[in-house]
Amino acid sequence: MSPPEDALRHSLIEDAQGLAYGTTMAALGIVILTHLGLVTGQTAGLAVLISYATGWAFGPVFFAINLPFYVFGYLRMGWLFTVKTFVAVALLSSLSLWLPTQVSFATLNPWVGAVLFGFISGSALLALFRHGASLGGIGIVALILQDRLGWRAGWVQLGFDVILFALAFLVIEARLVLVSFVGALVVNLVIAINHRRDRYVAT
Repeated sequence: MSPPEDALRHSLIEDAQGLAYGTTMAALGIVILTHLGLVTGQTAGLAVLISYATGWAFGPVFFAINLPFYVFGYLRMGWLFTVKTFVAVALLSSLSLWLPTQVSFATLNPWVGAVLFGFISGSALLALFRHGASLGGIGIVALILQDRLGWRAGWVQLGFDVILFALAFLVIEARLVLVSFVGALVVNLVIAINHRRDRYVAT
C-alpha cells in the first residue's frame, strides 16, 4: 500500500532546512574550490571561470548567469521550483561572499580538496534536488531531461562539464584542470548514484 500523497511532501520548515543546508554546503564547496584555484562544471563552473578571468567576485557573476534560466525553469518546471531555485541561487551568491571571511585553510592538499569539494557539493545538490530546487542553469536542463527522458541528471551534467573543462585549459594551468576534474567527477557520481526518483519521491 502506497503512503498518502501528503506524506510524500516536505513541509515548509523541511524545505527551508533543505535549502539552508544545500546552499551553505555549496558555498563551502566554492570556498574550497577557489582557495585551491580549481574549477568545476555546470553554471557554477562557468561563473568560476569568468571570475578567474576577470577578477569579478563569484557571487554576483553566478547570480547574473542564472537570470535567463528562470524563464525556462518556470515554463518547464513550474513556479514553485523556480522560486525555490531563485532563493537557492541568491543564498549561494550571498554566502559565497561572506563565508570566505569566516573560513580559511592553513593546509589543504589539492587532490584531497578536490574530493572533499566533490562530496560536499554532491550532498548539497542532492538536498536541493530533493526539496524541489536546483542551482539553476544546466541543473534545470538536467532535471528536465531526467524527468522526461529518464537520463540521470548527473550524467547530463557530466557531459556539460567536459565542454566546460576544455575551456578551462585556456584560463588555468593544465595540472589544476586535471585536479578539478576529479572533484567534478565525484560531484556527478554522487548525484548519479543517489538521485533516484524511484527511491526518493518526496517533493
